[in-house]
Amino acid sequence: MRNKKIPLRKCIVTGERKPKGELLRIAYSKDGVLTIDPSGKAPGRGFYIIIDSKVAEKAKKKNSIFQQMKMPEQDGFYDQLIAYVKTIEGANHGS
Repeated sequence: MRNKKIPLRKCIVTGERKPKGELLRIAYSKDGVLTIDPSGKAPGRGFYIIIDSKVAEKAKKKNSIFQQMKMPEQDGFYDQLIAYVKTIEGANHGS
C-alpha cells in the first residue's frame, strides 16, 4: 500500500516547511484584512505561521507578515496573533 503524501506548507516568518497541521493559517481577504484562521477554511489567500509564540514575536519585531504581503500594518494584529498562539501552546502543553 502506498503512503499518502503529507502536504507541507512554508512558514511566512521562518521559511521552514512543516505539515499543515503544525501551522496556523492566516487569511488575507479581498477587502485587504488579515484574520487568524484556525479552521483553515476562511475565504481569501492563505499563508501560514508556525504555532510558536517566539515565531509570532519575531514576526511582530520584524513586521515580516505585512512586509511579505506588501500591505500597511493592521493595528493590534500582531498582539492578537501572539495571544492566540500562546493559548494554543497552553492547550497543547496541558494535554
